[in-house]
Amino acid sequence: MDSSSFSSFRAYLRALSHTPTRLARRALSVSTSYDEMSHVRARSGTTMRKTLRWYDLVSLGIGGMVGAGVFVTTGRATRLYAGPAVLLSYAIAGLCALLSAFCYTEFAVDMPVAGGAFSYLRVTFGEFAAFMTGANLVVDYVLSNAAVARGFTGYLGTAIGISSSKWRLTVPSFPHGFNEIDVVAVAVVLLITLVICYSTRESSVMNMILTALHILFIAFVIMVGFWRGSWKNFTEPANPENPGGFFPHGAAGVFKGAAAVYLSYIGYDAVSTMAEEVKDPVRDIPVGVSGSVVIVTVLYCLMAASMTKLLPYDMIDAEAPFSAAFSGKSDGWGWVSRVIGVGASFGILTSLLVAMLGQARYMCVIGRSNVVPSWFARVHPRTSTPVNASAFLGIFTAAIALFADLDVLLDLVSIGTLFVFYMVANAVIYRRYVAAGTSNPWPTLSFLCSFSFTAMMFTLIWKFVPTGGAKAGMLSVSGIIAIAILQLFHCMVPQVRKPEFWGVPFMPWIPSISIFLNVFLLGSLDGPSYVRFGFFSAVAVLFYVFYSVHASFDAEGDGSLTAKNGEIHVDSKGIEDQSFKV
Repeated sequence: MDSSSFSSFRAYLRALSHTPTRLARRALSVSTSYDEMSHVRARSGTTMRKTLRWYDLVSLGIGGMVGAGVFVTTGRATRLYAGPAVLLSYAIAGLCALLSAFCYTEFAVDMPVAGGAFSYLRVTFGEFAAFMTGANLVVDYVLSNAAVARGFTGYLGTAIGISSSKWRLTVPSFPHGFNEIDVVAVAVVLLITLVICYSTRESSVMNMILTALHILFIAFVIMVGFWRGSWKNFTEPANPENPGGFFPHGAAGVFKGAAAVYLSYIGYDAVSTMAEEVKDPVRDIPVGVSGSVVIVTVLYCLMAASMTKLLPYDMIDAEAPFSAAFSGKSDGWGWVSRVIGVGASFGILTSLLVAMLGQARYMCVIGRSNVVPSWFARVHPRTSTPVNASAFLGIFTAAIALFADLDVLLDLVSIGTLFVFYMVANAVIYRRYVAAGTSNPWPTLSFLCSFSFTAMMFTLIWKFVPTGGAKAGMLSVSGIIAIAILQLFHCMVPQVRKPEFWGVPFMPWIPSISIFLNVFLLGSLDGPSYVRFGFFSAVAVLFYVFYSVHASFDAEGDGSLTAKNGEIHVDSKGIEDQSFKV
């Protein structure tokens, strides 16, 4: 349109000159559940068909999670961080994921739209927080899918007896970590992109078949590991010079391992993005999201224990731990390596399928909000799938999978995932205790900030203070302060909103524990992860300032977005000079 901020270079320069006032108006502007489920959803044109039931969601959750975690991250977390205690790392990460899943479920039941965390933050903390969350999630999905696709090449090579190095073309002139060209990973990503563009229902059926086959292989791996393994591997390394015992790197290694394997649980987040296509959200979403997390956590712990029983931790292959454990065996068990390769290939395919379904739906809903081009919001009238978002992100994922190595991708994915889950836990508390225009938000915001600060102090003490009595005392004091702050908030601030259908139990304790665990796991990651996260966040902020805020302002002006909740931020109402309204 002619009055658009992007209709001409001069119009864009004029829009940039009003960036501060537009930021003040749009950054904290919130939507409502009604908006998200009515005219905002209508921006996609065709609606997505409601074809999924609880068993579809459980299957999608299992398929989305089992694959990436066990077959891509277990070896690295065991060898470098946790040792035999990696099964505790999975249990801690699983508990953290389950608490976050409760928070996701409350939002998804109340507001069954495809936007997942992006929509939840948009109705709670406003457009900017939602954009940063959505940007992190989309990048998490793209990077993790690229990592998993490259893992598929390794396991496929194992299954047919050809080393993955023979499938990849090395380019010496490229930087290390980006110099191995993986054409197989690209082909797999593009093939799955075609499948998810075709139909959600058929994608779910395909996922069920692959997941069922995958579970059979998992059961086989667990049985073989416990049958052929030795209990001494839980305490004795292969090299006596390496640290021994069940906790070779101490509790710090266990928590660092938990942060590293948290990538494994991003699949349940993808399930929440399917809410718009669920027949009975009130019944099916709680069972699908929470049930899949519990089942997958049990499977992960059994797989990790089986792996540890099979080999000393310092002999585990960091890239393909399960299949490599049997490769080269001369006692008649070498064939197991190929069986595991086949099973892992099925698991990685289901993980890719579900994650790529999720990333497309996130991008679709972000497009509905106009903070990225609305072209991404289009749902195809024949397939009822977000074709544009699926195709674009599929090609983007394939391009990264072509070059980037696994180690380059995983830390950035973990930190982004933990950040998003942390934000959703804060959002569910804020939404329970603050009602727009009728309650004071500052007691709740003060609690959230002070509780997060206490969790950060506990994490910093754990990480940097030398072991001893002083450290134990400081940790105890921090823990007591966190509990006191939580109990004080619970007693003094009443809830103003009760979920109509399903809510997080023991409010505010469960989401607060989720906040604490997510902060603690974030503190377990290394410095370079934060540098990469900070760099990407800065790029996202620049994109929001130079494009998103102006596009959403234009959309509000032409009626594509409403400002029904403008009364929440009354001070920003009317900030912009009316002569520049579009």
